[in-house]
Amino acid sequence: MSDIAVEVGDGFEDGVEEEPNIVRIGKKPIMNYVVACMTLLNNGVGEVMVRGRGQSITKAVETVDMLKRAFMKNIKVHSVDIGTEEIKRDDGSIASLSMIEIMLGN
Repeated sequence: MSDIAVEVGDGFEDGVEEEPNIVRIGKKPIMNYVVACMTLLNNGVGEVMVRGRGQSITKAVETVDMLKRAFMKNIKVHSVDIGTEEIKRDDGSIASLSMIEIMLGN
């Protein structure tokens, strides 16, 4: 399976991460992330984590909702974790960034 991770200018990466069961939500259209989740689940990965930070939290929730509603009606949400990450900006300052991790599986 090819790696679809793409680096964007805001320091986020979106697509499939180094860990094979994590889909990081970024600036791409929602359907790209839905397809990435479906591909992982159809290739035998037992659980997929959808992770969104900052303004991508809404898109992460919409991705899971669209996946459940339209494509994989039997998919289950195993857990939802929310929290805050501290990231270092280019100017050296520390910023707090909200995040959500949604674990999906059959």
